[in-house]
Amino acid sequence: MPETTPFRRVLVKLSGEALAAPDGYWLHPQTLAAMAEDIGRVVEQGIEIAVVVGGGNLIRGARISQAGWIDRATGDSLGMMATVMNSLAIETALNAAGVPARTMSAVSMPTICETYARQPALHHLDKGQVVVLAGGTGNPFFTTDTAAVLRAAELRCDAVLKATQVDGVYSADPKKDPSATRYDRITHDEAIARDLKVMDTAAFALARESRLSIVVGSIHAPSSIAAILTGEAPATHVVP
Repeated sequence: MPETTPFRRVLVKLSGEALAAPDGYWLHPQTLAAMAEDIGRVVEQGIEIAVVVGGGNLIRGARISQAGWIDRATGDSLGMMATVMNSLAIETALNAAGVPARTMSAVSMPTICETYARQPALHHLDKGQVVVLAGGTGNPFFTTDTAAVLRAAELRCDAVLKATQVDGVYSADPKKDPSATRYDRITHDEAIARDLKVMDTAAFALARESRLSIVVGSIHAPSSIAAILTGEAPATHVVP
């Protein structure tokens, strides 16, 4: 793996669905193990890594609240707990792969994992530990995309790597429009002007205000995180 990456500290945003098994079970051990090895390769290069994972493989608070039988705040609380379950699974896989990791939750669960606070999180990163940030922002009505950007800004990350189903940001949905153009590099302002869906509106606004770069690439590429960060896999860089 080349040592040409410009990043010293990166927050990796993963979807919960990326952890699910092909048969629909909420976790796939082989996927977790491969992801842990991938992150381990990045850490070996001296890059500090924080991780935020969604909970969509278990539950989506906004979706169940739309059904009408539960209010949005409660649905989002269920979603936050789902992210804790996923984060603990990632922490376990990382430690099993020999990569020191620590889960910190914005929702206080002191008997299960450490409660998130900025200074201890920075200390863990400085020690070379991967910090898995659970519980979203700790508040309803905010997505894990927003949590990822918020934590990246707090923890002085150089970029957010958003691992998605496609290998970058396109002018249209490439699954629906074969003529869609993929961007290699685009600014925050250009993304807004072209109405490109990089992240949800609140998350992207915070990234723009914080002058935080966003790297969008495919979770399905071999060694996806390491390859995206070193430029070996295609990705879109959304820059200030």
